[in-house]
Amino acid sequence: MKLLRYGEVGRERVGLLDTDGGIRALPEALGDLGGDRLSPAGLAAISALDPAGLPLVDGQQRLGSCVARPGKFVCIGLNYRDHAAESGLPIPAEPVVFGKWTSAVVGPNDDVEIPRGSEKTDWEVELGVVIGTTARHVDAEVALDHVAGYCVVHDVSERAFQLERGGTWDKGKGCDTFGPIGPWLVTADEVGDPQALRLWLEVDGHRYQDGDTADMIFTVAELVSYCSRFMTLEPGDVISTGTPKGVGLGQKPPVYLRAGQTVRLGIDGLGVQQQRIVEAT
Repeated sequence: MKLLRYGEVGRERVGLLDTDGGIRALPEALGDLGGDRLSPAGLAAISALDPAGLPLVDGQQRLGSCVARPGKFVCIGLNYRDHAAESGLPIPAEPVVFGKWTSAVVGPNDDVEIPRGSEKTDWEVELGVVIGTTARHVDAEVALDHVAGYCVVHDVSERAFQLERGGTWDKGKGCDTFGPIGPWLVTADEVGDPQALRLWLEVDGHRYQDGDTADMIFTVAELVSYCSRFMTLEPGDVISTGTPKGVGLGQKPPVYLRAGQTVRLGIDGLGVQQQRIVEAT
């Protein structure tokens, strides 16, 4: 299934993408697309519905984040060898884990704001993993059993805040609008192997990133297992799994986002995002 949230900011409803690309409204009684709604039982209740019998949503709809109010937004750095190389950093011996503030979460096509004082706002296309079953100290062999589905994540980053202002990376990762999620959550059964997905990103039509999740240093299963050693992963948590080469910081000379530009990014089978870059007010 492809599940989504549509409507005005703060008033999103939950829908299902039908086989013709139309949005079918799910019953409001099912609640929002987060927390226990993403558990196996919650998804089974949606799967039992006949899409043809659900109301077809008319017109062009704004899409919200396909996960409502993630409890945790966990990110993995340097998880592709080619990206570590372009960053001039060694291959990590263990996953590099940092957090993105949940206030950064926006819809897949909402504007991305360049923060006040920023000169190095950068792009990163990533595979997002949405947790569906509580995971604590789980083995990699069963880790994917805890995944509800997958989505596109744009891990927008401000490199000066991240790397030049002292402390941890978090300051450059969690600015408002720095976490577009969606357009839809594709359930794990439909995705199959998460290590066989092509991902790409363009700025103003120029292709900067073109990679494959097969090139991850640590697989999705390994990441879920690893993170579950340090925190309890709960339904609705999102793990963003790292980006391939081609970020702005890695260009020679570096290239950063400017107001007025358009970013498009996507992952095969998981949909496409498109954002206008604007100055923060």
